[in-house]
Amino acid sequence: MGVTIHDVARAAGVSVASASRALSGRRKVGADVAERVARAVAELGYRPNAVAKALRDRTTGTIGMVVPGIGNPFFTMIVEAVEHQLQRTGVDLLLCASQYTPEVEASRLETLMARRVDGLIISPCDMEGSVPAVLNAARQVPLVQVDRYIEDGGADWVGVDDAQALTLAVDHVVAGGARSVVFVGSRLVNSSARLRLDGFERAAARAGVSVRPPLLGDFTLGWGVEAGRLLLAEDSLPDAVICGNDEIAIGLLRALRLGGVRVPTEVSVVGFDDVGYAAMCDPPLTTVRQPVEAIAAEALRLLGQVRMDDPRPAQRIAIAPRLVVRETSRPVEGVSRDRGAAGAGSTPAGDPT
Repeated sequence: MGVTIHDVARAAGVSVASASRALSGRRKVGADVAERVARAVAELGYRPNAVAKALRDRTTGTIGMVVPGIGNPFFTMIVEAVEHQLQRTGVDLLLCASQYTPEVEASRLETLMARRVDGLIISPCDMEGSVPAVLNAARQVPLVQVDRYIEDGGADWVGVDDAQALTLAVDHVVAGGARSVVFVGSRLVNSSARLRLDGFERAAARAGVSVRPPLLGDFTLGWGVEAGRLLLAEDSLPDAVICGNDEIAIGLLRALRLGGVRVPTEVSVVGFDDVGYAAMCDPPLTTVRQPVEAIAAEALRLLGQVRMDDPRPAQRIAIAPRLVVRETSRPVEGVSRDRGAAGAGSTPAGDPT
């Protein structure tokens, strides 16, 4: 049997009630009692009973999180950022992956709610198919969406300002001399895919450049390779390719390199996310950095504001991105490599577009 609160009280020479008050922090005890209890806890290796605490406080000290897939480096980054923020609070994270399937996502949400999590953070895998399960969960427990969101609203959202991100990318390649551009992204099954294509088209129209039809597949390395082969099969290459994420961009770079194309001399390539591999590929990838720590902090702040007994209109907060210039884009006068213009703060809004 493990060490109990009775053992701690006995070792500290105090009553069980005093030991409990010292450990909970809800009621003050004398400095001497607090010190003796702390010493007994350390010596005995006592760990509070989480189940008992949950029953007493009506909380579990856990947050559930559902992302489309852990294999995507961006979602790994955002999960780590959320966990890093939670470490400061003593709250634990329960993580699930939806496998990009609304039915699996609904099951994962039910599982986390059955475990009585205190809140949920989710990146919905499908802007339409995820709606019923996300709305159902939001009616039962505080919920915040990150990166992606469902079309019907119903819950707070925080993510990067996709429109600003694509403006940074397009303006950068145009400043480097690009006159024809193409967007390579994902099919429009989630909000990120749609917002990034919309942002690209608007930015390219403002810049007055020639735009080729977009190539849409999925947010994977394999699709990037395939998209690169499709570009190589065309009569001519565009001056620049803007990608929906870094995985696509890295796959595309590989295909172009195997096809004998020199990047950025012949084609500039810009990614999106700034995952760890972006700086390691050859050549290092110019990309738009998502501020994952800021997104995680804002998501948890919003989660703390949700009151099930006092609903309020859903909030959408778009946080400014940063362009990170490396070696896959043509040099622009006044812009140094591996450094870019940072955006200004966050933008509370109705729709981040």
